[in-house]
Amino acid sequence: MLIVTEPAVATSLDAVAIVDEMHRLATQLLQANLSALSDAQVEYVAAETERVVARVTAAGDQQLVEVETRDLPRKTGRRNILAYMHDVLRMTRPGRRRAEAKAIATFTDLTGQPLQPELPTLAAAFADGRVGPDHVHAVMDVLDQIPTAIAHDVTAAAERTMAEYATWMTPPEIERAGARLLAHLDPDGVLTDLEDRRRRRKLWINRQRADGTSKLTATLTPELRARLATFLDVWARPGMNNPNDPDSPTGAIQDADPERLEAAAQRDLRTPAQLNHDALNALLQAVFDDGLLGKTHRGLPIQLIVKADLADLQRAAGLAATADGTLIDIEDLIRTGATVQPWLAIFVDATAAPLYLGRGTRLASMEQRLASFARPGGDSCSAPGCDVPATRVEMHHAHTDWGDGGGTDIDNLAPACTRHHHMIGNRPGDYTTRMIGSGPDAGRCTWELNTAPGTPPRRPRINRKPDIGHRFRHILTEIRNDIHPTPDKPDQRRAPDQHGQPEPGSPDDPPRPPRFHYTDLQNATPAELALYAALLDHAYPN
Repeated sequence: MLIVTEPAVATSLDAVAIVDEMHRLATQLLQANLSALSDAQVEYVAAETERVVARVTAAGDQQLVEVETRDLPRKTGRRNILAYMHDVLRMTRPGRRRAEAKAIATFTDLTGQPLQPELPTLAAAFADGRVGPDHVHAVMDVLDQIPTAIAHDVTAAAERTMAEYATWMTPPEIERAGARLLAHLDPDGVLTDLEDRRRRRKLWINRQRADGTSKLTATLTPELRARLATFLDVWARPGMNNPNDPDSPTGAIQDADPERLEAAAQRDLRTPAQLNHDALNALLQAVFDDGLLGKTHRGLPIQLIVKADLADLQRAAGLAATADGTLIDIEDLIRTGATVQPWLAIFVDATAAPLYLGRGTRLASMEQRLASFARPGGDSCSAPGCDVPATRVEMHHAHTDWGDGGGTDIDNLAPACTRHHHMIGNRPGDYTTRMIGSGPDAGRCTWELNTAPGTPPRRPRINRKPDIGHRFRHILTEIRNDIHPTPDKPDQRRAPDQHGQPEPGSPDDPPRPPRFHYTDLQNATPAELALYAALLDHAYPN
């Protein structure tokens, strides 16, 4: 007698073992000999590998639901689910992945009962590996363009239709098929209303690339597009607002001298896209110069606030950091600085600005915020791994909380974004902060995640950005020593932690961070004027 049994259904307790087995099988697949296979077998292995990748991605989307349900981001000290996905799960595009999970994962209602996925047919195809992530997002983009006035049953039919096409179409083909479907649903274009346009509007500044540039992604409403087109018609003209031409007129074309404009236009070799870029830059410069943005934002002046090393200024090379986290070339900074009101932040033993306010006020002053920005690590939130820039942070009473009698003094203040500021407390999962009082990390703030009673304490951490240049030079030296061996030299640096960063200094000493002297150069002393004149002489030798 042959008895056939159904395979056991995996329980949640098996998930860890399943993942371990997946790693073992992946190692075997990497080591498999493909040369002995036929062409058909190689094609099968490659295609089925991609299908498995898609299925595992769908499983990962379902795991994101569990992560968010258990509030793991807060328990691990991340400011939100996107930061958790980026830092812990190492996802490169967490926003895109979360949108995918919302569309195809299974959620539960308040009673714990599973709900049907938002896009059920597409979710089933994804779970079976018949579509990949790019196919899923192509379908999602098409369905997002369906007007809200379309009936629900029509929308459901559209989802099923596009999901079926996605199983054999490429993403570009899905987009073209979706355009035909949208034309069929709304041939006259009358169902798209103001609410649809408002829902799709967006403008996003992407992260800086290696060369310092960034992409701007936008979906504009008709109103904004009309205003932008009108603006470009009068500001983005050949010869106007050319940063590479000192004789180029600035502002609107109606205000320019005709002869000067004509001469500048003949010298202008910019593309239309570059004309648009320079016009927008000139407009924003005019907005800053006219003070239309107000005087302060989160205690910082509405100005271009930049932090740079004196050595970099002297050699007119390297990078400087702005208060919003942007990196700019020192050469560009010097050129920009020639037309703005400069301030100097000098490390001295005495200070002319009131940086120690005690219990007189709870909120940090503008001088204290500038001093905090000038400190090492002051250009972003002080919580480990957080990159919220100084223009969007609050000032936290880090060593002794205001409610516990702490003063609003520069050696008790650290930058903290709103999310991390609200995560400071005494409960497990909250943070305890301390200011480091001595050593190379003096003036920095440590963050220690509170653990439950009976569990080992977490090590205090600081938000130290990796010194890529230093690490590169160290590795380059090692490689050169391997090629041309030299006697070993003792390494005097502090031992790095598991993330390749040195241990932070002790937070137990009384905090004594460097103090600052802020001087407006309009009332500068002769010594300060001499220093600034030396910098300008170096930057502009002619």
